[in-house]
This record gives sequence, C-alpha cells and structure tokens, in this order.
Amino acid sequence: MTDAADTFRDHVLPSDVEAVRDLVRDTGYFSAEEVAIAAELVVETLARGEASGYAFLFAESGGRVVGYSCYGQVPCSTVSWDLYWIAVHPSQQGGGLGRRLLRATEARVRAAGGLALYAETSGKAQYVSTRAFYEKSGYATAGVFADFYAVGDAKYTYCLRLDG
Repeated sequence: MTDAADTFRDHVLPSDVEAVRDLVRDTGYFSAEEVAIAAELVVETLARGEASGYAFLFAESGGRVVGYSCYGQVPCSTVSWDLYWIAVHPSQQGGGLGRRLLRATEARVRAAGGLALYAETSGKAQYVSTRAFYEKSGYATAGVFADFYAVGDAKYTYCLRLDG
C-alpha cells in the first residue's frame, strides 16, 4: 500500500462521474443508493458549477482518480463547511493518501474563510476505521445520534476547528 497520488486537481471533468462512481463502489463501504448519490453530486457540479454548492478535490495517479473529497459551505452559515465525501481507492488505502487529501481539503476550506469542517459517518462496526481516521486527524466528536440511519446504526458527527 503506497501513497501513489502524484497530483491534486480541483476542477471537475465529465469523466469524473464514472471515476467517482467506480471508486465509491470499489471501497465496499457504500450502498448502491449512496454510490448513485456520489456520482450525482459530480453531475450536479458539472451542470451548475459553484452554484451547486459542492467543491471537489481529486487525487490522481497516472491520470487515474485514486481518491477524492467533496465538500461545501453549509447553507445559511458563513463559517461552517461540510465534508460530504472522502474516499480513497482500496489499492491506495493505508499509505497516507486519505490524510493528505483531508489536509488539502481543510486548507481549501480555511482559505475560503471556513472556521469549522464537519464530517458524518455511520456507527456500524464496518466504520470503526473511518471513525478512527477522523479522531486521529484531530476531529472531535460533535454528536452521536442513535438509530439515525437505521435501528442500531447511529450517525457520528465530527468537527475540526480550523482557526486553532
């Protein structure tokens, strides 16, 4: 497992629809509905640009998307941002790419005037590593909502203050 990403890219390309769909599916963490939503956000951004409310950061290696984040300012907030998606291809996991992608996303949010970045994930056992990733990255647990996604599946909300 290596961090093979050689470039980060902020602009969305038409080919990113399939790249995101494939990447999110290949992680094995997301349902078919969630895979479709991830791709739909790319389509929305291609159609509406900044007006979509979504920004993307793609990690590429050899011209292939190996990771990405999708984030945006929380509607009606001047300083809070949501991290909607962050995913790294399984072949690249464990080598630090996720952390580099997260830090680069945080830097972009900070540069845009963001004071806090929020991330949400599932309470299922499968997501223990995801929760540990946020915690090791300095995110504090901002809330846990029992039975949010389904009975026995809580929603964990994490927050990183960007002004510290």
